[in-house]
Amino acid sequence: MLFRRGFAFGGLPYGNFFLDVFSIFLFVVWFWLLITVARELFRREDVSGVAKALWVILLVVFPYVGILVYLISQGRGMTERQRQLALQARTDLRQMAGFSVADEIEKLDRLKNAGSISNEEFVRLRARIVQ
Repeated sequence: MLFRRGFAFGGLPYGNFFLDVFSIFLFVVWFWLLITVARELFRREDVSGVAKALWVILLVVFPYVGILVYLISQGRGMTERQRQLALQARTDLRQMAGFSVADEIEKLDRLKNAGSISNEEFVRLRARIVQ
C-alpha cells in the first residue's frame, strides 16, 4: 500500500514538490535574466532609442524568446561592456581613494630593497597594481 500511494510531503507527492521547486527556480532565473538584459540594454549608448524600444517590445511580448535572442546575438558585447564598466569603476574608486599606481610601485620597490618581499613577489604584485 505504501508503494502504491507514494511518499507524501505535506499531502503532496515528492514529485510535485520537486517540480514546484524547479518551476520556482526557473522563474527566478528567468526574472534575473530579464533584469540583466534590460539593465544592459538601457546602459548601451551604441543602440538608438528605436532599437531599444523594439527590444523592449520583444522582451514584453515574447519574454523567453526575447531574452534568448538577446543573449545569443549580444552575448560577446555584453561581456565586453561589463568588463569596461568594471575597469571604469576600479579607476573611479582609485581616484576617490587617492590611490596612485606610481606611489604603490614605489612602496613595493622599497619593500623589495628592504628584503621584505622577494623579486618574484615584487613582479607579481606590480603586475596586479598595473592592471
